[in-house]
Formats: sequence, structure tokens, C-alpha cells
Amino acid sequence: MKYFTISLACMACILMVSCNMGSDSNVEEEPREEVTFQENKSDNSIDVLIDGQRFTTYRWPKNVTKPILYPIVTSNGTEITRGFPIHPKTGERADHPHQIGMWLTYGDVDGNDFWGNGSHGLGTTNPNGGIIKHLKVDEMSDGAGAGILVTSESWEDSTGQELLKEHTEYHFIAEDSVRIIDRITTLTAGNKAVSLPDTKEGMFGIRVARELELPAQGEVTLYSASGEPEKVKEMDNTSISGDYLSSEGGTGLGVWGTRARWMDLYGNIDGEDISLVICDHPDNPSYPTWWHARGYGLFSANPLGAKDFTKGDTTVDFSIPAHESVTFRYRVVISSGFHLTAEQINGFADDFGKRQ
Repeated sequence: MKYFTISLACMACILMVSCNMGSDSNVEEEPREEVTFQENKSDNSIDVLIDGQRFTTYRWPKNVTKPILYPIVTSNGTEITRGFPIHPKTGERADHPHQIGMWLTYGDVDGNDFWGNGSHGLGTTNPNGGIIKHLKVDEMSDGAGAGILVTSESWEDSTGQELLKEHTEYHFIAEDSVRIIDRITTLTAGNKAVSLPDTKEGMFGIRVARELELPAQGEVTLYSASGEPEKVKEMDNTSISGDYLSSEGGTGLGVWGTRARWMDLYGNIDGEDISLVICDHPDNPSYPTWWHARGYGLFSANPLGAKDFTKGDTTVDFSIPAHESVTFRYRVVISSGFHLTAEQINGFADDFGKRQ
């Protein structure tokens, strides 16, 4: 196991966050929150619990074409992921049903679309769609302040032939009102090289709750109170509060297609200020990554999709040679009750960058 506890540097960053919130308590003397796991064999899921309350659930349902983390909630219990199509809520966007919770896929793996597979709804597959099959849980380790889930998966083409083996470590970290997910995914090719040519449809993504979208105008399809998708000509942006801030100072819709070592999507849900941050890792391909970060709720880091983002000026010709591996590392930081500052986010990103 590469690491399993939060480092002193990251702890210092979390303590700084707590101090900025005005806490009078001595955080260092308080007991760490317990991260535990509860396996649910009947529905192919594992709950990640923090002091007995669900933080997220690792799922590999038969009607979804890849394993996902869904839902993801703040320390206050607020869901930051969109419910559609698994548990749709009235007023949510009813588009891109393959974008569920948090995932890592890619749109072109030897010609197979792992990103867009299932785009016609739960239980559907596309003709050229790839499927990521969960094979087994290699490890579940409870802990004070941090827990580890390690899994094995198989990336299979539309005929069922394996293209890549996946080994993923999830590190779930909790301290006060900050939650962290570190995902370390290693993909290994078999007897032949596997090509992942340039496409914007990738790679590490989150589909966020309606309130964290950016305000927009025009026609949109929303999930209605009748339980059916309904086209709405004029959007109600009353509760829509999201905005982007990149490590390079970019903001709003302008961050799409830019490069940055981290991206912050911040907003407010029912009076709760929230920051949702994705940090890239210096050892990842194409660091700092390009951002496929949309206003409609798709928040994604894509290190392999330069062509669309640069209007053809740059192309990434990526492949994994036979019997070789590549590792993708991402950190997600979620604050509850306050927005993280750039200085605080830099602390989390710096700490993550030191991890191998």
C-alpha cells in the first residue's frame, strides 16, 4: 500500500481551515473520526461511513457500465452529486444519464467508448461501448481519520474481450468539516498495446447537484414532478450558485479547456457554502491537466483530450504498451459550511503532489 494516513502537511492545512472557521477547540486533542465500510452484497455496493454516517457509496450495479461513487455528501450530509438517473430529483437536469456520481473512464480505448456507454439510460449499452467490470475487493481497511478501499476491475470491449486491467486505491479522509477522496488508478495493458487517442470525452469526472451548476439561459430538459423528463424554455436560476476558480486564476465558464493543477467548483446548497475541488498530480500524464469543466454540472479532468481544448494546436497521442502500466492520481476535497481559499487549496494540492 502506497500510503494510508493523512500527512502532517495535509493535517496542518486542515487545522488552518479549522482555525479560519473560528474554532476555539484544540483539534489535535480531539479524537479522529472513524472511517468504516459496510458491504451490501445484495445490491453490489459498499457504504463508506464516517462516524456511522454515510460519506459515499462505492457501487457496481448491473445497470451501470462502470463502478461509481454515488452519492457523495458533505460532512453536513448534503448531497453534492446529481441524483438522476439513479435517484432523480424534481428540477434536476435529465441529460447524459451515463454521468453518474464520480467515475474514471475514457471515450476512446482502442475504438471503444467507455465514457459515453449507457448514454440512452440505465441498463442500456451502446454498439461500441466499453464496460468496466468490477472483479473483486482486494482490501477494506477501517481507520481513525482515514480508510482504504482497494478494488480490481476489467476494461472490456463490446465483445467482452479485456483491454485493460484496473487496480484502484480509494483513500477516504475525514477531519472536521473537510472530506477528501484520493483515487489512485493503475491501468495495465495485456499482450498488445492499447491506444487512447485524443478526445475530450474523459477522464476523471463528477456530475454535480443542480445547485452547483453555473447559472445559464435557454432551453433545458429537467426531471419533472411527474417523474418524466420535461423541456423547459426558460431556466429558473434562483438556487443555482456554482462558479469555477482555477489554480491559474481562471473563473466561470472560461475555465473549460484550460490547464491548471487544481479546479475549485464552489457554491451554496440550502444555505450551506461548499467547495468541491479536484487536484491533479505532478506524476500524471500531461500535468497540469486540461479541464472538461462545464456549466451544466459536468466537472472533469482530462489529461488526454488536448485537441478539442486547444482548437487543434496540440494533440495527445497516448497509448499503453503491451504489459506496461500507467497510473492516474486525483484528489477531491470537499468543504462544508465555508468556501476554501486558494491558499488552503494549494496546501491540499501540495500535500497530494508529494504522494507517490
